[in-house]
Amino acid sequence: MTQTDLHQARQQIDALDENIQSLISQRARIAQGIALIKQGMGDTGDHYRPSREAEVLRTVMARNRANGGPLTDETMARLMREIMSACLSLESPLTIAYLGPEGTYTQEAVLKHFGDSVRARANGTIGEIFRDVEAGAADYGVVPVENSIGGVVSHTLDELVHTKLRICGEVSLPVHHQLLSCAEALEDVVKIYAHPQSFLQCRQWLDARLPDAVRESVSSNGRAAALAREQGGHVAAIASVQAGKINGLNILASSIEDDPSNTTRFLILGKQAPAETGDDLTSLVLTGHRNQPGSLLKLLQPLSDAGLNMSRIESRPVKGSAAQDYYFFIDFAGHAAQEKVRQALDAVGRTAAFFKVLGSYPRAVV
Repeated sequence: MTQTDLHQARQQIDALDENIQSLISQRARIAQGIALIKQGMGDTGDHYRPSREAEVLRTVMARNRANGGPLTDETMARLMREIMSACLSLESPLTIAYLGPEGTYTQEAVLKHFGDSVRARANGTIGEIFRDVEAGAADYGVVPVENSIGGVVSHTLDELVHTKLRICGEVSLPVHHQLLSCAEALEDVVKIYAHPQSFLQCRQWLDARLPDAVRESVSSNGRAAALAREQGGHVAAIASVQAGKINGLNILASSIEDDPSNTTRFLILGKQAPAETGDDLTSLVLTGHRNQPGSLLKLLQPLSDAGLNMSRIESRPVKGSAAQDYYFFIDFAGHAAQEKVRQALDAVGRTAAFFKVLGSYPRAVV
């Protein structure tokens, strides 16, 4: 490899960069034209289409595999998502409500799903996210629903029962917890703030290394990091790398989660019903009739008869019920637009005491 070879390779990269930039600008101009076409057709709402985006990203990943990389499928999808996000912002900038403050994992989920070209609107509670989207203060909301270690997020399930919003998509986010503090050494920590789920996910690590430190639960890990900054000294927080940067905290220990495969699933909430993509999930909530043996089996039988693969079933007690009634939350592969799914849902609805389809939406791409 000579200096001439290096110079020629750099010239090739410069030429490719110029071509890539030109093509991105061309794409952006077409996106602006699409916005005008839609406005002329009377479409004045947001132009984000979950099914369309999922199909584009799946095509990008398949094309990358066919071309042999060398970038990973996930990397290519992330690059394309940012291009799509920037172009969509020219059509109709989106406001996305999430569980704040800045630096939470929910904010990371927003950026992973929608890209950086959105207005992220921090909320103090999960309930506020639902209210923001219902009232039109935000176009979509992102809420945590379950963690591979800590289990379901009960507040989200409770809100889903009564909301008029639909589930429009999902995000699967690997979660790596950091122990953050103004302190310089681990042995200086006497108090730790974190979300209750994070304490569950890091319990073994904390028991082994900081068994005497006081653990205080707060509404989010972003809030935990802010408290560690405000109180300084011997206080620490469990939060993300980004939360540490935002609050100027030291990383005393990295990836302290007990399970390295620790993953949190988030739901995208909105008012539209995504079209079928061929790789979709449907979520519903229902209750059986009181004091009937085998009522849950009867509820699920139509799904089984239709050959629908259930990926999740969770129960939550019905608030105010003295008879210990339960809501059952169910996810299965398929879309409500499919004939066999529609027929199965109709059969379930005739059997259930309470029945509600929460949404049919594209399965998480990456």
